[in-house]
Amino acid sequence: MPQIIPIKDLKDTAGVSELCHRTGEPVFITKNGYGDMVLMSMELFESMQKRWEMYSEIEGAEEQIRQGRVKDAKEALGAVREDYGKKLPVN
Repeated sequence: MPQIIPIKDLKDTAGVSELCHRTGEPVFITKNGYGDMVLMSMELFESMQKRWEMYSEIEGAEEQIRQGRVKDAKEALGAVREDYGKKLPVN
């Protein structure tokens, strides 16, 4: 269940920090009864950022598929193996 607190509660910084870490969810801050800000722990922020990056990459891949910019799997693996072979040291 989302945590919602009024902006005046931000005076208790240690308590708000503890709330963010304890719940593991964003804490919604209201001002005059309306949504104003969202606070979260660094761990939650980093986790969400990784998720956003993954979704962005998936979205980019789906756009490439829609545009027809795709390769046959065997061709793609063959190109990777060929490139990898060129980078191997010669004894």
